[in-house]
Amino acid sequence: MSLTEGVVRILEEQAAQHGFAKVKTVWLEIGALSSVDPESMLFCFDAVAKGSPVAAEAKLEVIRLPGRAFCLGCGQDVVVENRFDPCPQCGGFGLRVTQGDEMRIKELEVE
Repeated sequence: MSLTEGVVRILEEQAAQHGFAKVKTVWLEIGALSSVDPESMLFCFDAVAKGSPVAAEAKLEVIRLPGRAFCLGCGQDVVVENRFDPCPQCGGFGLRVTQGDEMRIKELEVE
């Protein structure tokens, strides 16, 4: 719930800064390794946004990003489903996450 409140707060700040009155659609990127449940964000968004004059009628679209990591053992860029998975190529655990741990607003449709 607090993450969703933070998104709505950002929408309100951006409306004040850029001079738009309403947000119609929010595209939110959520990475597979971010520990954020996309379904929870979708569920909470309508309830939290109703209290905001800027976001009350906004629709939330979630873009799910896969987890990706660079394996220090074999030098491959690999897809991972969990942060502590071994490398699917060599089985090593020397993975450096390169994508999938983020949550960010990618795009807004405003009026």
